[in-house]
Amino acid sequence: MRTRENRPIEPSEAFDAAILFQRQGRLREAESLYRAVLKVDPEHFGSLHHLGVVRAQQGDLNAAIRLMRSALSRNPRSVEALSDLGVVLEAAKQYPDAIKCYEKALVLAPNHVVALFNLGNVLQTLGRNAEAVAHYERALALKPDDPETHNNLGKSLHELLRSEAAITNFEKAISLRPRYTEAHYNLGVALKALGRHDAAIAQFEKALELRPNYVEACNNLGTVLLEQGRSGEAGACFQKALAIKPDYAEALNNLGNVLQASNRLDEAAASYERALAAKPDYAEAYNNYGTALKSLGHYQRAVASLEKAIGLQPDNAEMHNNLGNALQAMGRLDAAMASYRRAFDLDPRQGHARSAYVMLKRRTCDWTTFSADQQLLLANLDSQAVEVSPFVTLVLVDDPALQLESASRRSRELKFAGTPAVWDGIAYSHRKIRIGYVSSDFHTHATSMLIAELIEKIDRERFEVYAFSFGVDDGSQMRRRLEQSFDRFLDVRRVSNMDLARQIRELEVDIAVDLKGYTQDNRAGVFAYRPSPIQVSQLGYPGTTGANYMDYVVVDPFVVPLDQQPYFTEKLVHLPECYQPNDRKRPIAEQTPSRAECGLPEQGFVFASFNNTYKITPEFFDRWMRLLGAVPGSVLWLIGDNEWVTPNLRKEAETRGIDPDRLVFAPRLPAPEHLARHRLADLFLDSLPCNAHTTASDALWVGLPLVTCPGRSFASRVAGSLLQAVGLPELVTATLDEYEALALRLAREPALLNEIRNKLARGRLTAPLFDSDRYCRHLEHAYHEMWGRWQRGEPPRSFAVPTLPS
Repeated sequence: MRTRENRPIEPSEAFDAAILFQRQGRLREAESLYRAVLKVDPEHFGSLHHLGVVRAQQGDLNAAIRLMRSALSRNPRSVEALSDLGVVLEAAKQYPDAIKCYEKALVLAPNHVVALFNLGNVLQTLGRNAEAVAHYERALALKPDDPETHNNLGKSLHELLRSEAAITNFEKAISLRPRYTEAHYNLGVALKALGRHDAAIAQFEKALELRPNYVEACNNLGTVLLEQGRSGEAGACFQKALAIKPDYAEALNNLGNVLQASNRLDEAAASYERALAAKPDYAEAYNNYGTALKSLGHYQRAVASLEKAIGLQPDNAEMHNNLGNALQAMGRLDAAMASYRRAFDLDPRQGHARSAYVMLKRRTCDWTTFSADQQLLLANLDSQAVEVSPFVTLVLVDDPALQLESASRRSRELKFAGTPAVWDGIAYSHRKIRIGYVSSDFHTHATSMLIAELIEKIDRERFEVYAFSFGVDDGSQMRRRLEQSFDRFLDVRRVSNMDLARQIRELEVDIAVDLKGYTQDNRAGVFAYRPSPIQVSQLGYPGTTGANYMDYVVVDPFVVPLDQQPYFTEKLVHLPECYQPNDRKRPIAEQTPSRAECGLPEQGFVFASFNNTYKITPEFFDRWMRLLGAVPGSVLWLIGDNEWVTPNLRKEAETRGIDPDRLVFAPRLPAPEHLARHRLADLFLDSLPCNAHTTASDALWVGLPLVTCPGRSFASRVAGSLLQAVGLPELVTATLDEYEALALRLAREPALLNEIRNKLARGRLTAPLFDSDRYCRHLEHAYHEMWGRWQRGEPPRSFAVPTLPS
């Protein structure tokens, strides 16, 4: 080795010069000198060690590892070399060997801060966060003001769900280095986990200020904005992230979520497909893709996508729940039940899966674990950690207090902290009161069959009536009738909850009416944004929404007596006769099928119960079987809702000593034909805790008497209200024994039954239940009273509409 002046230099001088070049980043010159030293002295420890570091800096990790191992064979007690080799092994993802190097270094030098820090990093990478925390804390005890160690300690604490402690460390890192971009980002992640959304947003925005192309910060900012319902801003964040990194799978997945929340389902599906192309093992994207496909009606593809998600994450309870939803939509109820069962076995807090499972068992009339399922449902209602579907609670539990608790939990979930109110308190001054009906049921559906004539009859001199429809257009006569009946009919299927709320506000709707509540395909979240000054729950959901943003519920004194007000967050509006409207134009097919065509015997009494099968309980079935036993030749006529109902109920009949063939199952038919076959039945048997609702008015409209026993809750008192309003209070019993006795008496005394049938036939067109004009005037009075109180600046209050003259 020689200098430029051709003077020979000693290996020590060359080594020192190489060290200097390496520090200056002149790696090729440093490498040349290290190799020159090694030519003279192949055993030179320092040159082997530092040449290994240079090769690592140049990206040749394998060469670096060989050189460093060679150096350590000369000096196995070099803490520095052990630590540096650990770094290179970690970079090469040879984590076990990296750990061994750091541990050897710490045996030789227990207080070596760098080795402690680096060992913590490897353990963190491997998910061994508790061990990582211990090493970071040892490092901080020796060097308390190191921002990187505080930051990394915070990351492991966050992974251990110790978010408050994590935040303390991120904040310390930032105090030591105010422009520490990664610490700002990590602090945002921890704040987001605690639901402190505004603070999280500030940290992500600070990280982006420091590093505008910080794609992870951009993506996470979008996720927080999306959780706040700020979907437009969230979408812009994801688009910005994708402009920086077009194949960023996480941003593509999140953009899909924004599009799905906005009901732009085809675009959402396309975004998920791009995410999966970029990251084929992305379980979350498969899950979200499956939910979008399910909403689009592509059930088979949805199931396939969700099964792929579960293949990647077999223990993800949410994915099993979503698979259950898709299978249920396909009609594969047994497979759906298995998926729901797997979901809540994995996570007992999966209240929606438990609710769906119990409902499917009821729909299929599988009562093998009826009592245990009911008890577990009640236990979940008692638990603050488990949300039970409000609708399931409504139809399966006759307890207004539990129904309120379940609904209130759901309403709080919809109105999360920071949900903005769309209506800004401005009083409108229209000449006509604007009513906006919000529903997915403006087609051939039970709700529309009740409400169609009411919409036609509302006084257009005093009211404007808008429809906000987010359900399918089935092309039916009912759909066309409704489109013509409203002053404005808006199809909002492809509109997000927030945007729908804004649309209601822009149209200055005075009274927004929710016809869905928590029933299937609801958009209750729209009302959480408070789009209107007056918000009303009406008709579609027979119970409280539990929501402090719903002002009124339309009821009557029978279905919800005034003493039930404590179990409703809404103020009770009592219509004088019946809460339920009815359509006198409801067509009944002229042709009545024969008994043989319906599978009924030519002779014998026909008990009927065309309720949904989930309303049938073992207790009522016991009574129905006793009625069959007491009335020779009688049959029970039920709806054959699915392929499991018939064998299950026939088996239950047989265990009660009744010939299974005395149960007759009716397939579903279009409404006119379904109504016509009611003429073949003799007596409708109601159920409890959920009565017949539209099904009861169907029976009464055709002239079929109905026996009921009211319970305590709204859903259990509907049939009683209808019977009162049609002039047949004698068919409303006080106890289940009276219910059974009255049904038996009517079956055994044809004269008494004929008298009731004649009374129903005589009063059907004049009774309040089917007097659409009378109902309309009462409801208009109620709307005007709500509107008047608001105009006067008075808060909502319960009130009763007086009986208006005919």
